[in-house]
Amino acid sequence: MDTVIHKIGRRKTSVARIYLKKGKGKFTVNTKDWKDYFPTSAHQFKLNQPFNVCEVENKFDMTINVYGGGMTGQVEAIRLAISRALCEVDENNRSLLKPLGLLTRDPRMVERKKFGQKKARKKFQFSKR
Repeated sequence: MDTVIHKIGRRKTSVARIYLKKGKGKFTVNTKDWKDYFPTSAHQFKLNQPFNVCEVENKFDMTINVYGGGMTGQVEAIRLAISRALCEVDENNRSLLKPLGLLTRDPRMVERKKFGQKKARKKFQFSKR
């Protein structure tokens, strides 16, 4: 596999585009090193989870562009994109990733605010008299 695999992952309003190719395990997220971009260990664990499950640590280089949402949404969008790319590398990875829910797109989004209301569901206080 000398070609670059391009995949997209989404979560809430975050969109992650990854470019995966064979290499030594170098990640860049928005032109920064991934450990600088995601300093917390929980986020770093989530990013490495698909590689740990498939037992292919430090075998791929990745360039990641991510925008929108917060840190956790971005991490989970990247994780989905990585999982999709690893399925394209080897079809056997699908049977490892699917039971852990790493190939499932989380469809939950913020509900929009409606007019005449305070928030999406909350109403203004009602006064009978």
